[in-house]
Amino acid sequence: MEKDFDGVSLLRSIRILLLILIILLALFVFLPIIENIWASMHSEPRSVTARGELSLTEKSNIEIFQESSPSVVYITTLEDTLNLWTRDITRIPRGTGSGFIWDRQGHVVTNYHVLQGASAVRIRLSDHRTFNATLVGASPEHDLAVLRIPMTAHMPKPLSIGTSHDLQVGQMTYAIGNPFGLDQTLTTGVVSALNRSLRNNNGSSIEDLIQTDAAINPGNSGGPLLDSAGRLIGINTAMFSLSGTYAGIGFAVPVDTVNRIVPQIIKVGHYQRPKLGITINESLNKEITKELGISGVAVIEVQPNSAAQRSGLNGVTIKNNTIISGDVIVAIDQHKVENTKMLLSTLEKYHIGDTVEVKFIRNDQAREVSLTLE
Repeated sequence: MEKDFDGVSLLRSIRILLLILIILLALFVFLPIIENIWASMHSEPRSVTARGELSLTEKSNIEIFQESSPSVVYITTLEDTLNLWTRDITRIPRGTGSGFIWDRQGHVVTNYHVLQGASAVRIRLSDHRTFNATLVGASPEHDLAVLRIPMTAHMPKPLSIGTSHDLQVGQMTYAIGNPFGLDQTLTTGVVSALNRSLRNNNGSSIEDLIQTDAAINPGNSGGPLLDSAGRLIGINTAMFSLSGTYAGIGFAVPVDTVNRIVPQIIKVGHYQRPKLGITINESLNKEITKELGISGVAVIEVQPNSAAQRSGLNGVTIKNNTIISGDVIVAIDQHKVENTKMLLSTLEKYHIGDTVEVKFIRNDQAREVSLTLE
């Protein structure tokens, strides 16, 4: 009887032990699930970790954006389409871009290519007021255009103007614009390179461009490129990309060019490059300078009643069907001139009415004359 009792007790103990193990295993498996369910039913916001002061860079970024963004505008271009059945003309959106307030008279500066082909333009300010804009004028060779909107109360203030001739690679840059139609967007970067050239849509080249790695995408065109003081240093004009989106290489027309050309567009409706009063020809120039063994720009013809004529410059002459070279310009002030492209680029640095020293070669002798640009 004792053995039977001991066997029953042992079996009961084993069952109890197994039951305890099953309960423990169930608790191990299901307790976290129960805790999660309980926590989700009684969830409370987590306590916020104090972050301290913003960094100086962050503060600067915020200040630049808050100060400058109200002066940046959203440009929508429109085109007219003709319904061949009803003969009705409908105006539809064509594209978007950026621009900025230039002065308190309602002038807005943007890229020429933003407006090219449009039949109408609308400008939306940062406070979402929208105006029909009129074209004041443009300089396609510099990809610059000036629009005007009606003067109104609470007009955004013009951007502060900086300089571009003293920029250095590595300086911070800030681009504000409307990429892909997303208005009031800030991107940051640095000046990646200077004095870049870019082929324009009309076949000419835009010179002295600023290269930056601040993100520039479609829709940024015409928007401002700023320095760390919030001053305008360029107008974002193009990007280099194989995919059509940001690839780390963007270009901006330098503000020194903008500040020289825009006032003239506002004044007379177009830009006129300062002239010496001479005729030049690329192919003839190559032949003449190669024969003479020098680098420069051959004066093909001196235009009548021009500054060049009054200063005594000589063009080529033809004797016995042979071209006899005249003067070959080799420098304007301190700027070397080695070909026609360099001459035109150098003249871009001046204004009509400026007096320059023209250095040239005549009969193998170096000469110099003062000339007032027209």
